Amino acid sequence: MVQDALELISALGHRRVAAVIGHDFGSPVAAHCALLRPDVFTSVVMMSAPFAGAPAPGPAPAPVFDIHADLARLTPPRKLYQWYYSTPSADADMRRAPQGVHDFLRAYYHVKSADWPGNRPHPLNAWIASELAKLPDYYVMPLDLGMAEAVAPYMPSAAQVAGCRWLPDEELAVYSSEFARTGFQGGLQWYRCGTSGIGAWDLRLLAGRTIDVRSMFIAGASDWGVYQAPGAFEALGTRACSRFEGSHLIPAAGHWVQQEQPQAVVELLLEFLSRC
Repeated sequence: MVQDALELISALGHRRVAAVIGHDFGSPVAAHCALLRPDVFTSVVMMSAPFAGAPAPGPAPAPVFDIHADLARLTPPRKLYQWYYSTPSADADMRRAPQGVHDFLRAYYHVKSADWPGNRPHPLNAWIASELAKLPDYYVMPLDLGMAEAVAPYMPSAAQVAGCRWLPDEELAVYSSEFARTGFQGGLQWYRCGTSGIGAWDLRLLAGRTIDVRSMFIAGASDWGVYQAPGAFEALGTRACSRFEGSHLIPAAGHWVQQEQPQAVVELLLEFLSRC
């Protein structure tokens, strides 16, 4: 993915850029752009998904417990969404959602936004089942449900849908009609890459390195994604980045921070870029 970004910059006739900015899955891609090619990507802004840093030097630690088995033993039993998204059935589950793709996506966008009052994120102490169980169902899912079923209880009312200015129903219809046509498998394949560990050995070449260009983090104050990987948010300004310029958790925004509060995001980006 870093190579793709480099090829794009070259195709546009440039040799370097003022910044690389990535949201969610784009955040670790942006981070690795800055980590691998600081001569090209001269600053970086990560959004919603904090980057915990390159692997630590030395041998990779062996897992000391099976987090999936521990989650399955909880009451009620749970599972991690990334591993659900990696299953062969996930695409069909969502394409054939009982409520339809459009209503599935509406509930999904709603429950991960600041519009859902249940989002009150806070740091987790460790990567253990009892701590991960504090995450909402859209991150640590009921064991026997797919994602469409897991978010169905959080479907907003007709009045809430009509009042959602950051994602009007006619705009959501563009996404839902395309996903109904093409399916979700293209995006889901990247979850399969992540959970399989493919590429992890290559990334160990970066062990001990830090991001040494100017860096910043932006997220919604109601975004559980900030804390879903315990310790990653705190590592931004300690282990991951040597020139970290701070984190900004924007009020009245959840995971879709650039849609929910675009003006606040743009102001932070322009202020950051003005110093490049």
